Amino acid sequence: MPDPTPLLAAAERLADRFRTMPQSSLARQAPAGLELARTLARASGATAEIPDAGAFVVGDQIAVAAHDLALTLTASEGPEADRVLADALKAIAELR
Repeated sequence: MPDPTPLLAAAERLADRFRTMPQSSLARQAPAGLELARTLARASGATAEIPDAGAFVVGDQIAVAAHDLALTLTASEGPEADRVLADALKAIAELR
């Protein structure tokens, strides 16, 4: 079982950045943030796509998707779980 703590910390930092960025920056960055949230949700096994609920909720969507993925990872073992965690951390880092 991989430790999801780094994932949660990175996702929360990014989510907070989205929550506090100026509206002009948020408008530019929101599509990428939404895609990240959707990627994290898919990695957790979600079957429904995260909806586009507007730029102002993207930070929350990232945080929720990361928490869902962390729960999935705590119940997983093996190299696949480690790869999913590494991929998620990479995706977060690339958006920063």
